[in-house]
Amino acid sequence: MHKSLYGFDGPLAAPQPALSPARQLAARALRQSSRWLARLARQIAMRRSLARARRAPELEFYAEAGAPEGALYLDGELVGYIPGINRL
Repeated sequence: MHKSLYGFDGPLAAPQPALSPARQLAARALRQSSRWLARLARQIAMRRSLARARRAPELEFYAEAGAPEGALYLDGELVGYIPGINRL
């Protein structure tokens, strides 16, 4: 008797015969490498977010020629303008 498998979009393909040992080994190595890279990416992202959280915010005001008049930046992002200020 043949079992039919159904997914969200209809019937799935019939199960494939067993793979050769070399292909199974390659598939296992690829899955383990994928897990290791995903874990490494999560660790790097967590370290970066912790480093950003530890760093005190930088308040910036540019007074050079050509800088926006009275522009106020926080960590490199424009947060507003100081009214009535042209240059420091």
